Amino acid sequence: MNKKILIIGFVWPEPKSSAAGSRMMQLIEVFQSGGYEVAFATACAKTDNAFDLSSIGVSIQNITLNDSSFDVFVKDLNPSIVLFDRFMVEEQFGWRVAEQCPDALRLLDTEDLHCLRKGREQALKDQAIFDKSYLQNETAKREIASILRCDLTFMISQVEIEILVNQFKVDEHLLYHLPFLLDSITPEAQKNTPKFKDRNHFITIGNFMHKPNFDSVMFLKTDIWPLIKKELPKAEMHIYGSYVSEKAMQLNNPKEGFLIKGFAEDVNQVMQEAKVCLAPLRFGAGLKGKLIDAMINGTPCVTTTIGAEGMFGSLKDTNAFIADDANTFAKQAIELYSNKIYWNGKQKNGFMIINTLYDKAIYTQDLLYKIETLYTGLKLHRQQHFYGQMLMHHTMQSTKFMSKWIEEKNKIK
Repeated sequence: MNKKILIIGFVWPEPKSSAAGSRMMQLIEVFQSGGYEVAFATACAKTDNAFDLSSIGVSIQNITLNDSSFDVFVKDLNPSIVLFDRFMVEEQFGWRVAEQCPDALRLLDTEDLHCLRKGREQALKDQAIFDKSYLQNETAKREIASILRCDLTFMISQVEIEILVNQFKVDEHLLYHLPFLLDSITPEAQKNTPKFKDRNHFITIGNFMHKPNFDSVMFLKTDIWPLIKKELPKAEMHIYGSYVSEKAMQLNNPKEGFLIKGFAEDVNQVMQEAKVCLAPLRFGAGLKGKLIDAMINGTPCVTTTIGAEGMFGSLKDTNAFIADDANTFAKQAIELYSNKIYWNGKQKNGFMIINTLYDKAIYTQDLLYKIETLYTGLKLHRQQHFYGQMLMHHTMQSTKFMSKWIEEKNKIK
């Protein structure tokens, strides 16, 4: 095994902009700790918020969709492992990797289960109760096909593993639970975190291009914040996030104390200044980065059932009150903001949850061992999962020739 991994990214990692960006940096750190030489490639344009991967010893490469130049690049690189960042990337490049580097271990990181998020979004639009029929969408067909074509898929939420196994009958041996990988919070750090009396106002944070986040802000603006503001007239709602649209800026209203703050250069600082984090997510999937940031910085939360999903495992003591309707959500936000005893308990619970469920030391060695074991027995592993071979065969017939047709068409231009 040559200990060389190629990560093909959906976008350049932006750890200050999104949980997905933080997740990617955590994966890179794990592989580097295992002695892997990491290369990162993406067809996406680099933004000002992109992390400088070369500064941590990661080689970088711009690649082009529907272009055989990638074939030359990946064959020359000859990685032993290729990690696809989301199923859309595997659709584009998976068949090329299989063709040029057939012995490379193919890994998929879903970030979150896209078909679940899409189904919940549609149920909200329909004003209907979400049920398993909403999982039967076009995204599911594509996403699960991608999972089956790969040798192993990282799932950030145990809840989503259960959905794949129980609803879609995906073999659990193809799935690996890998949550956010964080440093433990030391007793000293907990002691030095700002306390109840040192904080003011409410906060929420999230990339505005992510539909669940923008819907959450709209729900706050129209239904929840007026109820809170009536009882707490001096309180303010601070909304942080990257890629603020003009539509989002129109929500800014200083008279109502509803402030669109935009990009947060230091999420830890703004979280530690706030007293309560609000996350009224009405659809979505995966683990919520804003709730992780809140727990790390000792900021208790109010969120929804969807927001809390998978975040606390089987632990009964959480850092959040959970409510789905606006009235109850507002009441719990007011209670948490006003009650020091409740607040202190929730802060303590948040530290405990991070150290119990997200400490990277718990997962790193097991993950590296799993990957090396799988690589060693890859031929047998693939023989035991015929559906994946079958899907790869048909993908290489259909996607391959569609891509080649697009490439030839682009040459004419």
